[in-house]
Amino acid sequence: FWDFLILFFCLPVVIFNEITKKRLLGDVSCRILPFMEVSSLGVTTFSLCALGIDRFHAATSPQASARPIEQCQSIIAKLAVIWVGSMTLSVPEILLWQLAQDTSPVSGIVTEYCTMKPSSNLPESVYSLVLTYQNARMWWYFGCYFCLPILFTVSCQLVTRRISGTEKKTECRGTKHSQCESHLNCTIIGLTIIYGLCTTPENVCNIVVAYMSPDMSKQTLDLLNLINQFFLFFKCSVTPVLLLCLCRPLGQAFMDCCCCCCESCSPDTASSEGSADSKLKTEMSSSIFFDKPRESPPPLLALGTPC
Repeated sequence: FWDFLILFFCLPVVIFNEITKKRLLGDVSCRILPFMEVSSLGVTTFSLCALGIDRFHAATSPQASARPIEQCQSIIAKLAVIWVGSMTLSVPEILLWQLAQDTSPVSGIVTEYCTMKPSSNLPESVYSLVLTYQNARMWWYFGCYFCLPILFTVSCQLVTRRISGTEKKTECRGTKHSQCESHLNCTIIGLTIIYGLCTTPENVCNIVVAYMSPDMSKQTLDLLNLINQFFLFFKCSVTPVLLLCLCRPLGQAFMDCCCCCCESCSPDTASSEGSADSKLKTEMSSSIFFDKPRESPPPLLALGTPC
């Protein structure tokens, strides 16, 4: 959902700015766009960490098949912590950026762009904190939004594989359950690879700009910033598709939601059969990232027999 917000709000503003050299929504977009983009990195980072912890718990549980499915309230609470934490860590971006104007010496056209410069109207204590954040921003990006999710995911996967290898022959690890765990682990690894590939150029550019910015022209800096933004848009476009393709229960649930309108337009008999079929699929795929499989459903009775 956050990837959708990035594509829906940020991508049109960036394209409009590149075409017209005017900033859509002015100073507001200069502050909101970096806030949303950094929040997107935080949501992805902490989500990968949470999924890594869940896979670790699935591997270290003494009776994984007997673990109860996590309640919806618990999942919503975790998502709220991830979202609120990510947006809180991104608040300095709102105070760091502001709109600036520049006149082209060749064409004389006035262009608008966003510059990383805290406003002097801020209170002195807040201004000093924002300056500290600006000076440490490069390494904060690199450590929290790049190294943390990758190292955390790799560590959890190594520990999980080691524990799964030592308990490979135990009775509590059924064949179907082991395949489900392996499939979910591959999903998390795929998401981490996509995230690492799409955030590497931005971190490299940040380090290069931090040490070589006096020797680089404004056009080069703008081009690097544009490349970083489109890598972020590419990540936001690929991640949902990759998640739906790799995680079969989630993909099946998504297809069922997309086809619900067609099922509602079908005759009553077909809708009743479709609703029963979709209910069975929902029960079997209700746990997407949690390791306990549903108990095997009772054998289906023939149509027309009493329940």
